[in-house]
Amino acid sequence: MTHGTAHIGSTPYRTDIVVGGHSLTADEPPALGGQGVGPAPYDLLLASLGACTAITLKMYAQRKGWPLTSLDVSLRIVGGDERRIERTLAIEGLDDAGKARLAEIAERTPVTLTLKSGIPIDTHLA
Repeated sequence: MTHGTAHIGSTPYRTDIVVGGHSLTADEPPALGGQGVGPAPYDLLLASLGACTAITLKMYAQRKGWPLTSLDVSLRIVGGDERRIERTLAIEGLDDAGKARLAEIAERTPVTLTLKSGIPIDTHLA
């Protein structure tokens, strides 16, 4: 399964992450005391959902032999106590039936299903 690490040192909120053999930096914006040198945690959550959506839909279209020329996934978190994610798909190269089918498939991508069902988190001390 996937493994990742996150390290924070003395620089306020800058967090160095290694996941899937790739390094990236997360941070908070200056308005929240960070330096804005990387995406904030919720930005990374949206990035994960967006990437999974785009990749899954591209794979599906390829398997079907559909002429998908481009796909844009727009995501935003809205609401206060009743927080939810709004996802908008802009699909080029398919007819309305193909677009509707991809919208149905988007509801069943792996990250979508994980977010909708929740996932237990077990925390331990090293």
